[in-house]
Amino acid sequence: MRREKIKVEKAAELMCVFPFVVKAFEMEIIPAERIVAQIGGTLILTCNTTGCASPSFSWRTQMDSPLGGEVSRHGTYSTLTMNPVSIVNSHSYLCTVTCDERGKKEKSVKVELYSFPSDPIIEISPSLVDGEPATVICKIPDVYPSDRLEVLLKKDEHVLHEKNFFEDESTNTETKFVTYTYHPMAEDAGKEITCVAKLPIADMDFEPKERTSSQKLNVNFGPQNTVITASPGKSPMEGDSLNLTCVTQSNPPAQIVWRKYLAEESIQHLIKNNVLFIPHVHFNDSGRYICEVINLVTAKTEEATVDIIIQGAPVITKFSIEPSTTVQEGENVSIKCSAESNPPPKIILRRKSDNADIGTYSARSILLPSVMFQNGGDYECVAENKYGNSKREITLNVKYGPKNTVITVFPAALKEGETVTIKCTSSGNPAPVISWKKKKATGESEKISENATITIQNLKSQDLGLYECEAYNQFGKEEKAVELYVPGLLEGPDQMIPLIIAFSSVAAVAVPAVAILIYVSRQAKINGSYSLVKALRLKV
Repeated sequence: MRREKIKVEKAAELMCVFPFVVKAFEMEIIPAERIVAQIGGTLILTCNTTGCASPSFSWRTQMDSPLGGEVSRHGTYSTLTMNPVSIVNSHSYLCTVTCDERGKKEKSVKVELYSFPSDPIIEISPSLVDGEPATVICKIPDVYPSDRLEVLLKKDEHVLHEKNFFEDESTNTETKFVTYTYHPMAEDAGKEITCVAKLPIADMDFEPKERTSSQKLNVNFGPQNTVITASPGKSPMEGDSLNLTCVTQSNPPAQIVWRKYLAEESIQHLIKNNVLFIPHVHFNDSGRYICEVINLVTAKTEEATVDIIIQGAPVITKFSIEPSTTVQEGENVSIKCSAESNPPPKIILRRKSDNADIGTYSARSILLPSVMFQNGGDYECVAENKYGNSKREITLNVKYGPKNTVITVFPAALKEGETVTIKCTSSGNPAPVISWKKKKATGESEKISENATITIQNLKSQDLGLYECEAYNQFGKEEKAVELYVPGLLEGPDQMIPLIIAFSSVAAVAVPAVAILIYVSRQAKINGSYSLVKALRLKV
């Protein structure tokens, strides 16, 4: 339009430069002939004259409708400005120019309108969920004439929907809508929905006749295809590190929770992270691990599991004596040894003192009913498999009362004036306390020593008699006795002479029992022979 105005101004300048040139009276409308204008834009029609110094102008429509614009006169040309262009400007406009001495002339121009001002607007449901219906709306603003409008909806290069408005009877600009419902899939995430709007009016010269808009799809889906990878593998060696990585497909990213199955179908909650790292695995880390993934938008969950088996040499997990490592003789005792490993261990339980295997078993116990003092000692548990072995020791301490009390006399053949040693020994746990008593003539016993050994210097007649040894601890006592005789102090020369007579009795039993009888058969002289048979004839 500006170019046409410049053209008119130049023509006026030429008339001033060459005032003596007489030109024919002419007129023109710029732009000429058919005009295509966009509704909402600005259109300037210029009616220009030549060969007339003082022309007069008039504008009208062929249908005598309102002009819908503003007329201005500029000497030898006049303009009709339509700003903004509206639907009322769809007419043929007639410009009439009157020149006093030369008459009048008129010309017309047809104004054709269209409206295609902007690209389509795509509206998609803000939260698309895999497999659930979604609506796509393509909005084409202020289009005219809409009966020429064609709309295409595409997903990437795949055509989803086509629509035309050939039967539309709108007489003004309108915003047109194309609505399409489809079911998005997970693989649609990141793809583009494109709306292509075309206004293909062949005999109208304007650009663009095609407008497009695109919008990327954000499809919420999953979780799906959840898998767990274990590094270095599902059967690491005991002490190694273990990485469990949970991978899933989900939009938005899923929340991940690790759990582990425990005994009795209980579940231990671990961490909220896609990687579960154990720096040093132990056998109790074996088990089934669960990766649970949760998409908070789709409200869907999925689980993946992996079975981890820790391999390695055995580890003894329990080596115990029940009810205690210290028991009293006669109690029931259970020795337990258990170990864990993979492959399962062979377990050997034995007493170290005799290397005798009590038994070979797996996570069981050995029962010693009515335990005896001989069962006390150090026990060893050995657990072994192809990766190695493990050993542990434990001590069974059996408490019992005095047993096997023995009295020894030195020398065996006694003489007056000699030194005599009497020794009492006894076994027990704790070690028995030894004490000595001597029988008086009155029959009463007198405590004479708390040592295990009695030494009599220069044996005299008053040293002869019955000596009693008592061995005792908190679990019982045992008594033994010995009677000392000197042969030369007896009356009958041909009489059988006992040198030493030993008596014994147990504290819990009142009836005395003869433990050891050592006799020497001789007449009035010493240095005879020992005889148990002859000794039985003597009165004790």
